[in-house]
Amino acid sequence: MYKSFLIKSLFLHMDFLIVLFVAISLSIDTFAISVASGLSYQQITFIEACKIAIILAFFQTMMPIAGWAFGEQIKSYIEHIDHWIAFGLLLFLGLKMIRESFKVQEQKTFNPLHPFTMLTMAIATSVDALAVGFTFSIIYIPIIISAAIIGIVTFLASMLGILVGKKIVLKNTVWIDILGGIILIALGSKILLEHLNI
Repeated sequence: MYKSFLIKSLFLHMDFLIVLFVAISLSIDTFAISVASGLSYQQITFIEACKIAIILAFFQTMMPIAGWAFGEQIKSYIEHIDHWIAFGLLLFLGLKMIRESFKVQEQKTFNPLHPFTMLTMAIATSVDALAVGFTFSIIYIPIIISAAIIGIVTFLASMLGILVGKKIVLKNTVWIDILGGIILIALGSKILLEHLNI
């Protein structure tokens, strides 16, 4: 009986480590896009940063649940285009941010707190989590606890990323938006190249 308890404890511990590593991996993209958000809106407050982090974490939490619940049905529809969706959304945001850098401050419209921008960032950084949820269903990892861990790690990564972006000091504000745009485009390219195995 004691031996059986030890074996179960070991498997539970291994499951937690798997989920934690997956959560950290998924949150890397969130961290990068949050750095770009902090760069583009350096006057951001703690509450405003929380809004962005909560939206990103919410989508990163719900996507694995959706993938786990619908399994092969979602996977078959999304797996061939998910990386193109993420790339397209991040390319759009990156080019928009770079374009905004050449406008005077009063004419700039790129704002990471705008609902459309937050939604776009959230979708772009969470499409991979669909496949994660499907994988968890195959290897029998509990999805609710796993999704909660992924959400918490994502929230922390986002808050840290926004803080890092906010703390980067560039004398020329034009370069702030350009750097933020480059980060977004590079992130989209990274996702695309990884999925295309290039």
